[in-house]
Amino acid sequence: MALIVQKFGGSSVADADKVRNVARIVTETYRKGHSVVVVLSAQGDTTDELIEKARELNPKASKREMDMLLATGEQISIALCAMAIERMGYQAISLTGWQAGMLTDSAYSAARIKRIHTERIRKELDKRKIVLVAGFQGINKYDDVTTLGRGGSDTSAVALAASLHADLCQIYTDVDGVYTADPRHVTGARKIDEITFDEMLELASLGAQVLHNRSVEMAKRYGVNMEVLSSFSGHMGTKVKEVVKTMEKNHVSGIAKDKNVARLALVGLADQPGIAFKIFSLLARKDINVDIILQSIGRNESKDISFTVARGDGPEAKRILEEHQQSIGFQSVELNEEVAKVSIVGAGMVNNAGVACKMFEALFSAGININMISTSEIKVSVLVDERDADRAVQAIHDRFFNEFGSN
Repeated sequence: MALIVQKFGGSSVADADKVRNVARIVTETYRKGHSVVVVLSAQGDTTDELIEKARELNPKASKREMDMLLATGEQISIALCAMAIERMGYQAISLTGWQAGMLTDSAYSAARIKRIHTERIRKELDKRKIVLVAGFQGINKYDDVTTLGRGGSDTSAVALAASLHADLCQIYTDVDGVYTADPRHVTGARKIDEITFDEMLELASLGAQVLHNRSVEMAKRYGVNMEVLSSFSGHMGTKVKEVVKTMEKNHVSGIAKDKNVARLALVGLADQPGIAFKIFSLLARKDINVDIILQSIGRNESKDISFTVARGDGPEAKRILEEHQQSIGFQSVELNEEVAKVSIVGAGMVNNAGVACKMFEALFSAGININMISTSEIKVSVLVDERDADRAVQAIHDRFFNEFGSN
């Protein structure tokens, strides 16, 4: 039978009843004859609570000690779930990241997986045990505990699936799968039966919170079959794969919203070569990632450049630019943290003209102003005022996914 990796998020193991529910799902898979490896996140708000405890004692605690602390959340989850499975009469064993052979680099709080020694897991599977692995964590060359950063448990699950050559990696969450938009906020959002890795990667990168982009990127690289499904409903989920076979592929697969955005505008730059390099090399040296960039046409030997960064990086980016105002040569820098990015994603867009036009028409009809635009082969992103973001998503969704399903 198959080897299946199942990952459950924090909401799926938030309390005793939900842990029992996870144990039921896992053992049902096991009873079908499959070998099962389970990756768990910390329960509910445990990670946030641990961060708050640390801040009470030392607001500037080292990242190494924070990793040591935060890794305990997942260890609680795997031990409790193993106990629940044992109570049901099945053999189970819980393993920390280092026990599972998860080796990482030494970038505390944002470690990257270098390799996984799977011998221990395979030995336990050979004994017909259900193996539960703490997500979000590993160990570096100094034998220090490390954590993988945001979305780390998704990444742990996909990395294990790739290393074990698993037949399937199932990501259980609190929604039935991947939707055309967030079903909690958008009326008429529909579940997608299948989506390509590229589309899912764009959606994840643009603010969709079902999967983390690192896990999707890894799944694409190693050809891991993925499925996103609910740990509560029991319904069929969404398959994430290289090629999607449908009778007629929709031009747009989904719509994402990201409010973690800030816009900076540099006014009165000299219209000469090398200015953009000066600006963005300064930000790159401080590990500030830049997303949408818009440069105005030069007039009177000057131009303006606007760009977006993560909202938390906005003040730091503004400070850096102000410190180098004289060497760069600009009149002023403006920071706007009340913006949001709304994006449409679809592999079918590249061969179909007019998709962006429909998006802009929907925003015009809703009276929503576009501040910036960015495009690629499979996505169009616009920057709008934050107060308009939810209306923008609904308006675009209505335009592409109306009652007749035309796209």
